[in-house]
Amino acid sequence: MATAKGGGRKKSAKPRDPEKTLIDTAMKLAAEKGWKNLSLAEIGEAAGLEMKDLFAIAPGKQAILDLLGRRIDAEVLAEGPLDDEEGSPRDRLFDVLMRRFDAMAPYKEGIGEIVYDLGRSPLDGLAELPSLKRSLAWMLEAAGIGSGGLKGMVRVKVLTGIYLGTLRTWLKDDTADFSKTMAALDSYLRRLEPWAERFERRGGRRRDSSEESESTTDKS
Repeated sequence: MATAKGGGRKKSAKPRDPEKTLIDTAMKLAAEKGWKNLSLAEIGEAAGLEMKDLFAIAPGKQAILDLLGRRIDAEVLAEGPLDDEEGSPRDRLFDVLMRRFDAMAPYKEGIGEIVYDLGRSPLDGLAELPSLKRSLAWMLEAAGIGSGGLKGMVRVKVLTGIYLGTLRTWLKDDTADFSKTMAALDSYLRRLEPWAERFERRGGRRRDSSEESESTTDKS
């Protein structure tokens, strides 16, 4: 009797959108089994990807998290930037960060397991920070707030603390409209208001100072 050439497993059809399938599969498996001990081979097999295709898309688990972050960023940014006429810097940051939490909602259980496992592995957690800070720099830009230069670095650092604090609430938030998350985020941002000038557009203080100078000159 003739045997099929190759004699191995029958190959499954390659996903139409391998990147999305990989992200969705990885988050589903993370929710079910945790993240730390989940192997790349296990994720790839469940996603219907051959090893070479998996390597081309994401050569490591950190790369899968980067893909997830960029997908979430893209969804938030697709709604367009907010400008000065759309509320205060605090209001705009609130809107943009809530967009982000809404975009993360389909992956909430998986993200929760990942955060839990990264919390037990400080080096892995630190490795995630560069991509997180890059994402939050884009969130600032989407809120009409500059992220460049020394001031931008300070803004990103402060926003990282606000985001991570709110993330803890979001992971435990069982409300349908994320009202607990909104309350936590609003509270963090309100505490920041005494330093709100740091979140103004680049050059804003210079313009204000110039206007004050002109006003003083006019009076004298």
